[in-house]
Amino acid sequence: MAEELDLMGQDSDGDSDEVVLTPAELIERLEEAWMNEKFAPELLESKSEIVECVIEQLDHMEENLRRAKKGDLKVSIHRMEMERIRYVLNSYLRCRLMKIEKFFPHILEKEKTRSDREPSCLSPEEFAFAKEYMANTETYLKNVALKHMPPNLQKVDLLRSVPKPDLDSYVFLRVKERQENILVEPETDEQRDYVIDLEEGSQHLIRYKTIAPLVASGAVQLI
Repeated sequence: MAEELDLMGQDSDGDSDEVVLTPAELIERLEEAWMNEKFAPELLESKSEIVECVIEQLDHMEENLRRAKKGDLKVSIHRMEMERIRYVLNSYLRCRLMKIEKFFPHILEKEKTRSDREPSCLSPEEFAFAKEYMANTETYLKNVALKHMPPNLQKVDLLRSVPKPDLDSYVFLRVKERQENILVEPETDEQRDYVIDLEEGSQHLIRYKTIAPLVASGAVQLI
């Protein structure tokens, strides 16, 4: 459990850089991604590198336990920790699949229109699942309902029919890095701009759309 693991990232110029994490730091990254995904109303950026590293780490831990002495108390403790990590990992992946099923037309449209410099919110496997889910939905609607309707009603716009993620919903967050001049409420005819500073360690209840970029950058943690 003392070895270090490598994550490949992207710097601001698009070049790949290597981030070295200890197993404890890797699990912390997974738990942060899990909490953010659980409480964010939209599908967040895919953390496939973290998922792959956690799976590799679990395999490595399993191999070490096979070589350990039977009856050793440490074996039971490590196995409990492995089950906890598997639960977090499975919950994270299930949460993402549920969002894909709920918002698939909007997620695929966002993926289609994003630039090459923008990170994808879907892993390759999730992208294939979303496309297949959309195709199956369209086929089902056509066979069950649309073909029995008048010709002018035999098409359905899934982008208009399926609700979008509610980015105006409120979320709880903990500030990890101090932020200044955060625009909480834009100026309207009835009120002026409302700007606040977020102090490190403080907790807030804020409209998600306001702090979505801070969630993506890791400056705040949803709770």
